[in-house]
Amino acid sequence: MLKLTWRNTIRHPLRASLTVLGMALAVLAFCLLRTVVAAWYAGVSAASPSRLVTRSAISLMFRLPMAYLPKIQGVQGVKTVTYGNWFGGVYIDERHFFPQFSVSIPNYFEIYPEYQLPPDQKIGFFQDRRGAAAGRQLAARYGWKVGDAIILQGRIFPGEFRFILRAIYTGRDSSIDEGRFYFNWEYLNEALKKTMPDRADQVSWFIVEVTRPELAATVAAQIDAMFKNSLAETLTETEAAFLQGFVSMTEAILLAIQVVSWVVIGVILVVLANTMAMSARERLGEYAVLKTMGFRPRHLAGLILGESLLLALMGGLLGLGLTFPAVHVFKTQMGQYFRVFPLTRLTLALGLGTALAVGILAAAMPAWRASRVGIAAALRKVG
Repeated sequence: MLKLTWRNTIRHPLRASLTVLGMALAVLAFCLLRTVVAAWYAGVSAASPSRLVTRSAISLMFRLPMAYLPKIQGVQGVKTVTYGNWFGGVYIDERHFFPQFSVSIPNYFEIYPEYQLPPDQKIGFFQDRRGAAAGRQLAARYGWKVGDAIILQGRIFPGEFRFILRAIYTGRDSSIDEGRFYFNWEYLNEALKKTMPDRADQVSWFIVEVTRPELAATVAAQIDAMFKNSLAETLTETEAAFLQGFVSMTEAILLAIQVVSWVVIGVILVVLANTMAMSARERLGEYAVLKTMGFRPRHLAGLILGESLLLALMGGLLGLGLTFPAVHVFKTQMGQYFRVFPLTRLTLALGLGTALAVGILAAAMPAWRASRVGIAAALRKVG
């Protein structure tokens, strides 16, 4: 049976090759599109349930006064509080974008242990007011080394800001963004006191670490109640909810990507089903002869199903093999937008499983027809 199935599969080399190639491209597109969606949600999935984000209730564009810090620290259930600003400076020109944050040093990296700094570099970074830390991927992108001078032109905070790269951090696992740039909030605040004093002593958000994840909702409610009816009311939510808010802005795009991924699979299902139907029609006479030799309907169905599954398996494995270099190229070209591009085992398993499912569905109708065809009727159609 296996030998006969293999010979039937390669009987028409060109047809089989094109079918396998089509399946491979479909699996490649499916896995790549799913990886894009996973990259969109990478920050949400990596969020800690013990961290809360307190920001302006109006918008992130509105800042909060530093005077809120001791009040938030005094809330029962709060373990640590840090803060930061989105900087939004320009390096070289507008095309060289990467996320930049001024943060509280050193407790920011205590709350975020997933950003790992070498011990010797950590000391230099924490002690230098103009020191900065860059992710490993970002440093590799520009060839930065520890000790290099980096100049950013401020846009949100106008002026020229000069930094010394004191540390290069690595992610604790593959889901951690290694494309960010961090520097000391005090350095930015000192510059603002000289140039824009009305914007000094303000932050974009506070990051609150609670003692236990189950206290997150209670602590968030207490913080917001404390600043209710003030000039700068707050909105406190879990880190995952905060990041999900950014993702929800592009939900229509994500939905379209997911729909396209399944449409691609649907198209290749139709193509493979047509291929198997053609093969079954061409071999009606052969099936009739096999029946006269004692082959039962289940044997004929097995031949057709085996051929379809073999084509689907070859196409699926080829598609998975092409996915790895495709993801690497995509990440290289789109690294400034997708700094975390996770090709997971689940995605690979779904890609191969979907290919095999297509193989089964495509063979179902031809196998059913071949198993029910009568010997005399099949022989009359020969020629």
